[in-house]
Amino acid sequence: MNSQSSRSHSIFMMQLRGLNEDTGASVCGALNLCDLAGSERLDRSEANSDAARLKETQSINKSLSCLGVVFNSLAMGASHIPYRNSKLTYLLQDCLSGDGKALMFVNLSPTTESSGESLCSLRFAQRVNQVELGKATKNIAYTKT
Repeated sequence: MNSQSSRSHSIFMMQLRGLNEDTGASVCGALNLCDLAGSERLDRSEANSDAARLKETQSINKSLSCLGVVFNSLAMGASHIPYRNSKLTYLLQDCLSGDGKALMFVNLSPTTESSGESLCSLRFAQRVNQVELGKATKNIAYTKT
C-alpha cells in the first residue's frame, strides 16, 4: 500500500541434488521460498483511482484466495485439489502435494489501522496450520556401479 512495498508475489525455487560416490546413492529435493504480497482492502490502498493498481490489487487478492481454496481442499482431504486456478498455486503444487513440508511466517503490522488486515492474516495462517501434508519422503535413487 506504499511506494516502498513490493506489490507482487515472489517465488524462489531451487532444485538440489546430492551424490554419495561411495554408495552410488543420489538424493534430490527442492526448496521453495515464497514471499506473498498481502491482500489489500481497496478502500485503504486507494487503488480505485488508478486502473493499473486496481487490476494489480485484484490479481493479488485472487491468487491469495486461490491459495486459500487449495489449503481448504487439502485440509478437507478433497479428491480434487484446484492447483490450476492460479499461477501461484500451480507453481506450488509439487511442494504442497504431500511429499514435502511447509512452513509459513506471517508479518503483521503493529498499527491499529492495520488490525483488520492483521486479523485476516492470522485467520489465514490458522487455516494453513490445520493442513497436514503427510509425511515427507526421501527421494533416493541408486546408480549402478
